[in-house]
Amino acid sequence: MLHIRELAPNEVERVGTVLGLARLGQGDGYYLVAWDDDEPVGHVHLALTDPPELQDVSVRPEHRRRGVATALTGAAERAVIARGSARLRLSVSVDNEGAMDLYRHLGYGDVGVPPRRVHGTIRIRTGMLEVDDTLLTWEKSLESTPSP
Repeated sequence: MLHIRELAPNEVERVGTVLGLARLGQGDGYYLVAWDDDEPVGHVHLALTDPPELQDVSVRPEHRRRGVATALTGAAERAVIARGSARLRLSVSVDNEGAMDLYRHLGYGDVGVPPRRVHGTIRIRTGMLEVDDTLLTWEKSLESTPSP
């Protein structure tokens, strides 16, 4: 059975081995991890920015298309509401049709921010990464919408 909880310090190595934790230690948020029994199957980083932002959504390939990302997004939405915010923002690649379909289905939409091109080398917790992508900024109002 799937359950979601905040990443505990003693779980970092175990989760990082199978999912990576690119944003760990940034100081502006925390990870929520989806567990199937005692196995980590997905995570999301919830950045405590204004507005809060969903980042680094990852589901292990063998667990995709089983509702894990939907459950993680719902948990993040509930956490945002509990902290007193009424909206949640995310960035999605123009090339990631699957993610765009999921977020559309969950009620996220374009907020009118121009697409942002990310190009070059960036440093993440696990090392350097070459990127060349265009990101769209989407948002969802959480005031009257039930979470999945």
